[in-house]
Order: sequence, then structure tokens, then C-alpha cells
Amino acid sequence: MRIFSRITSIPLYLQILLGMIAGVIIGLIALWFNGEQFIQNWIRPWGQLFIRLLQLIAVPLVFITLVKGVTGLKDITRLSRLGGKTILLYITTTIFAVLLGMVMGLVVKPGNLVDKSQITHLQENYYSVVEQKKQEATSTQQEGSLAFLNDVIPNNFISAASDNSKMLQIIFFAIFFGIAALTIAPDKIKPVISLFDGLNDIILRMVDYIIRFAPWGVTALMAGLMTDFKGDASIFSALAVYALTVVISLFILMLVFYPSLIRLFTKTKVKKFIHAMYPVQLLAFTTSSSAATLPVTMETVEKELDISPETASFVLPLGTTINMDGTSCYQSIAVLFIAQVLGIDLGLQELLVIIFMTVLSSIGTPAIPGGSYVILTMVLTSVGIPAEGLALILGIDRPLDMLRTAVNVTGDAAVATIIDKK
Repeated sequence: MRIFSRITSIPLYLQILLGMIAGVIIGLIALWFNGEQFIQNWIRPWGQLFIRLLQLIAVPLVFITLVKGVTGLKDITRLSRLGGKTILLYITTTIFAVLLGMVMGLVVKPGNLVDKSQITHLQENYYSVVEQKKQEATSTQQEGSLAFLNDVIPNNFISAASDNSKMLQIIFFAIFFGIAALTIAPDKIKPVISLFDGLNDIILRMVDYIIRFAPWGVTALMAGLMTDFKGDASIFSALAVYALTVVISLFILMLVFYPSLIRLFTKTKVKKFIHAMYPVQLLAFTTSSSAATLPVTMETVEKELDISPETASFVLPLGTTINMDGTSCYQSIAVLFIAQVLGIDLGLQELLVIIFMTVLSSIGTPAIPGGSYVILTMVLTSVGIPAEGLALILGIDRPLDMLRTAVNVTGDAAVATIIDKK
């Protein structure tokens, strides 16, 4: 018990990093003593349990947070002009972030640095998954240009909710449900809003419990992956390039993209904006939570950037809910990296699905540390990539999570500045 309490007192990100290292060591020891079968039978199942927990929570998390996000836009009836411009600008910056991540992932191709023989080995492991996705793509092409609508609009919500690969249908229903709720008188819809507020708190608590299991899950998954890779070290050089690709992409957003928007669409000096955001970015980097940083963000934009309280009180909380540029950029790179490592070719249709789902699911990403893991498993499953591939990046994800949160809050402040100066 004393050892357990000491472990739990270590920050979660260090626990996950230690879990990754432990998994590598366990895997290497198993290879040394020909214990691959032991790892597959007794260790790896615990990692698969962690993945199943993430998949379990994905549908309710996305549905509840999306409904809550859409119904939270009720102020648009009072601030229709402000609301419309805000949502459009948030969606535009998110699309840019996703496309930037996708371009970086396709140009750098960090996953291709893994030894080719190991990719062939992994392709054999996931051959059935790859073939199934190819057959689905061929079938869709034969059905006609509008056949993709069948993947967006469900004919049975319960059926869609029972299959994580049908997440686009869940997203459609959640948005449809939320929009319908907005058209009903506030006094009638208030009990439903309260219900979803309570459900949201419960789901976030469940996510917190699952993320606390992450160090053990990562240990088991990494041990299994090490036996898959036969101890090959090329995966670590690929991980280093992947992390560098994510960091460069996030810095492009934070130091080039947002300052360019400020220069083009406002009279605020770029230097003033960057200087004002330093304490906000530092707090976001430390907490890895846009929600926890929100009070400081609001105070900073009002006092340092002269944003009106009306704009700040509407745009920034909305951004915490639906604007996750840093997370969206990272997710597109992560999906491509995992696909490259596992030797899964993604066609134009899969790339479009990644863009569409990443943009929409940014609304359903909890503004808490580790919340993006659940969404990432959903995106992976939707394009036929085994969710177990998440283990490749979890060990080094914490510093990247901290950095992308800093990007998220910078994006929120940039949009608030643009909207207020219009």
C-alpha cells in the first residue's frame, strides 16, 4: 500500500512516461528470455483493457459534450451577429490547424522511419483491418458520389451508438438534437439542460478515472509493442521526429498563424498581443487545461488587450468548448503517424474523414488533461486504424499536451481580439 501511495503521488504525466519505459524494459526482457507468448497472454490484455475503456466512453462523451456545447450557444439569440462570426472564425482556424497538421504529417512522414521489415510484420497483424477498409472504400465508390451521406446520417441511433466506427452518425445526431433543443422555450428545455450538465460532470469524472489507469495500460501496451517490433530501436527515432513535427506545427500556429490574423484583421500590435499572452500560455502549459486557464485568459484580454467584457464573456467560454486548434493539429499528425507505423495506406476518402471528424470532434474534446485520448481513439477507429496504435504516442504525449493547450488558449484570445475589433 505504501508503494502504491508513493506511485500515485507522482504527477500523472511522469507516471505515463515511467510506464512507457517500464513497458519497453519488460518487452526487451521478454525477448531476451523468449517470453513473447507470456507478454501476449498475460500482459498485453491489460493494455487492451485500457483501450476498451477509452472506446467505451467515446460515444457518451462525444454525444453529451456536443449536445451541451450546442445548447450552450443559447446566447446567440441575443448576440446573433457576435455568435455567427465567432463560430465561423473558430471553425475556420480549426480547419487551418487540421490541414497544417495533415500537410506536416504527409510531408515529414515520421512513421516511415520505422524499419520496413517491422512494418511488414505489423501489416500482417492488421491485414484483416486494412482489407476491410479497402472493401468499404470500393463499395462506397460503386454506390455513387453521395453514398457518403449514409455514413453521416444514421437510420438507427441505437445501432450507430453501438459501433465506434459510426461516430460521424453520433456527431450528426448530437448536433441535430442540440439545434432542436435551442428552438424550444427555455423554461421547457431547462430540465434537459440540467440533465446534460449533470451527465457531463459524470462523464468527465469517468474520463479522469480512465486516464488514471493510463500508466498501467501504457506499460502493458508498450511491452506488447516491443515484442511486435522484436526490440527494433527505429521506433524511437520515429517517435522523436513525430514529436518534433508536432512541436514545429504548434509553434507555426502560435507564432505565425495567430500573429498574422492579428496583423491582418485588427489594429492591435502583434508584439503587444504576444507579450500579453505569455502568462496565459504559461498557465495553460502548466495545467494542460483550457478550462482551468479561462479566468486568467478573460482577465488578460480585457485588461491587456482592451477587449470588451461582453465579447470576452461570450467568445472565450465558447472557445473553451469548441475551439481546440492545437489539439486538432496534433490529432491529424498523430493519426497519420500511427497509420504510417502500422503500414496502413490512407486514401483521399480517409483523409477527408479525418479532416471532417477532427474539426467536428474538437467541439466534443474535454478541456481537461488527457481528454483528447478518447477523441483520438474515435478518429482512429473511424478510418480503420487499430486503436491499440495509441500506445505508440502516449508515453511522450504529456509535454505535447501542455504545448497544444497553450496553442488552444492563444487561438481563443486571437479570435476574441478579431471579433471585438470588427
